[in-house]
Amino acid sequence: MKALVTRLDSFGDVLLAGPAVRAVAARADHVTMLCGARGAPAARLLPGVDEVLVWEAPWGGFAPPDVSREDIDALVARIDADTALILTSFHQSPLPTALVLRLAGVRYIAADSVDYPGSLLDLRHQRAPHAHEAEAALDLAEAAGFPRPDDGRLRVHTPPPADTLTGPGPYVVLHPGASVPARAWSPERAAEAVRELAAAGHRVLVTGGPGERDLTAHVAGRHG
Repeated sequence: MKALVTRLDSFGDVLLAGPAVRAVAARADHVTMLCGARGAPAARLLPGVDEVLVWEAPWGGFAPPDVSREDIDALVARIDADTALILTSFHQSPLPTALVLRLAGVRYIAADSVDYPGSLLDLRHQRAPHAHEAEAALDLAEAAGFPRPDDGRLRVHTPPPADTLTGPGPYVVLHPGASVPARAWSPERAAEAVRELAAAGHRVLVTGGPGERDLTAHVAGRHG
């Protein structure tokens, strides 16, 4: 069986899909993860993922691309799967993604959906109220015939040694950035945390992405 798991959100959302991906991988011969550019690095860390397809959907993200027939046709041509799980947050609809997967010839598609899916879904699953993202994804996978193969904890491939970047431990890592401001501390509060940690005797490493250099420099100050 060739399976596809899709989560078109951010890095953290894709990480939380990991336990469900492992459930699918336990039964499938090949697992493809379809995600956006922000989630692709996380997808490559997940055990059970054999291939990563990167695509920016015009119905998600902070700056969604315009709808392009050529772009969708190119994605449809790249998808090769018998079964698909569409993972979304509670406020998102899986149906646009399901339509694309149907056009790609995916025979069985499962997703949580509040809206009536017509012929777009083979399994219209109901998400439990207030379910954690990882648990909701596992529930969907189990309903689609992929029972939990392990304890369901978050796991990633062991990263390479970072000593050349960080120097010797011990140290505390503070990552002040987030995909949306509501999920992050203010820069001032993060900088205060760095100062307090340094004053308590800790060595503090401040991390960030390529677009967060100004933020990390401000937060680190003279102490990080």
